[in-house]
Amino acid sequence: MNTQKIVKTSMETIQWFIFLLASSVALPIVIGGIFEMSFAEIAGLMQRTFFVVGLASFLQSIIGHKMPIMEGPAGIWISIFSVMAATGLQNGRSLDGTLQLLQTTMILTGIFLFIFGIFKISQFILPIFTPLVTGTFFFLLTVQLSGTFLEGMLGLQGESSNIQVKEALIATFIFLVVLGLSFFAKGWLKNYSMFIGILIGWIIFILVEGEAPVIGDVQLFALPDVFAFGMPSFNISVIPIALLIAVILLSNMIASVVAVDQVLGNEGKDRRKEINHGTAVFGINHGLSGVFSSIANVPLSTSAGFIGLTGQKRKAPFIYASFLLILFAFFPPIVAFISAIPAPIANAALMASFVQLVGLAIRNVTIQPLDNRRMTILGVAYLIGMGTMFLPSEVFSEFPLLIQNIMSNGLLVGTALVILLEQLWRE
Repeated sequence: MNTQKIVKTSMETIQWFIFLLASSVALPIVIGGIFEMSFAEIAGLMQRTFFVVGLASFLQSIIGHKMPIMEGPAGIWISIFSVMAATGLQNGRSLDGTLQLLQTTMILTGIFLFIFGIFKISQFILPIFTPLVTGTFFFLLTVQLSGTFLEGMLGLQGESSNIQVKEALIATFIFLVVLGLSFFAKGWLKNYSMFIGILIGWIIFILVEGEAPVIGDVQLFALPDVFAFGMPSFNISVIPIALLIAVILLSNMIASVVAVDQVLGNEGKDRRKEINHGTAVFGINHGLSGVFSSIANVPLSTSAGFIGLTGQKRKAPFIYASFLLILFAFFPPIVAFISAIPAPIANAALMASFVQLVGLAIRNVTIQPLDNRRMTILGVAYLIGMGTMFLPSEVFSEFPLLIQNIMSNGLLVGTALVILLEQLWRE
C-alpha cells in the first residue's frame, strides 16, 4: 500500500511538473523575439523563468492561498513588454533600457499587490467578481489564448506563416489522445492523460523528424542571474502603470482562486483569507520576477482545467513539482533538454485542458437564470471584448501608454465591461 502511494505521488508530481514546464516554455521565446535577444540570452531568460515559476508556485502553495494553482508567465505582461518596447524605441530608448525599466515596473507592481494583501484591501474587491463576471473572464480567456494554442499546434509560431502538416497532424492526434483518455479512460490512464499524451507526442515527433533533442555546449551548473537586464532604471511614469496593472491583476488572482475552489468542490466557501494571503505573496512573486529579470507571473486559471482533466486534487504533488522545477533551473543542460518538448505537442496538451475551462465558464454563467438583463450584459461584454481581440495593435498607438495597455487587451475590456454593467444596472 505504501509503495502504491509513492508511485501515485511520483506520477502525479511528474504530471504537474510537465504542466508547469509546458505552461512556461513559450512566452520567454516570444519575449526574446520582441527584444531581439541572442540564443544564449533566450536560454538565460528560460532558466530564470523556470526558477521564478517554481519558486512563486511553491510560495503560494505554502504561505499564500495554499492551493494547487500554478503561477505562470502572464499574458498581460507580454502585451506590456511589447508595447513598452515599441514606445521606448519611439522615444529614443534602447531595448536594453526598456528591459531595465520593465524590471522596475514589475517590482513596483509587486509592492502595490503586497500592500493590497497585507492591509486586506483585496477582500473588498471580491464581491464584485460574481459568477457572471468570473464566467465571462474564463470564456474570454479561452477565446484569447485558443488562437495562440492553435497556432502552436499548426506550427505557425515563430517565422513560419504556413501550416506545418506533419506537426499539425501529430498535435491534433495528441489533442484527441489527451481528451479521449481524460473522458473515456479509467484509473491511472485517466489521471495521467496529459503526461501520457505529451510523452507519446514527443516520441512520435522524434521518430518522424528522425532526430533527438540537441543539448549543445552549456554549463553543467549555474545559478539564475540577478538583474540580468542590467540595474533597474526609474521613470515616474511607471508608477501609475504599476498601480493600474496591480488592480487589473487582482481580477486574475480572484478568478483563478474561485475556479480552482470550484473544481476542488469548495463552492460557497468564504475566500477572503485565501485572497488576502494570496495577494500578498502575489506581490512578493512580482518582486522576484523583477529581481531575476523574468516575466511576471499570475495564478493561471488553466490550473482548474488541469485539475478537472486529470482528477488530481492533492496539493503535495504540486508542491513537489514546484520544488523540482526550482532545482532543475540550476542545471542548464536539463533546462535545454526539457525545453526541447516540441511546441505543437505542448500547445495540444494545453488546448485539451482548456476544454474544461470552457465548461467552467458556461457553468458560472448559467448558475443564475439568463434573464434579459444578464443576457444583454453578456452580449455586450462578449461582442466588444472579442471584437477588441481582432483589432490591429496600431489602432491605439496614438493613445497614452496606460490606455494602450488596457484597450489592446480584449480580455480586460470584456471583463471590465461586465463588472461595470453589473454594478450600474442593478436588478
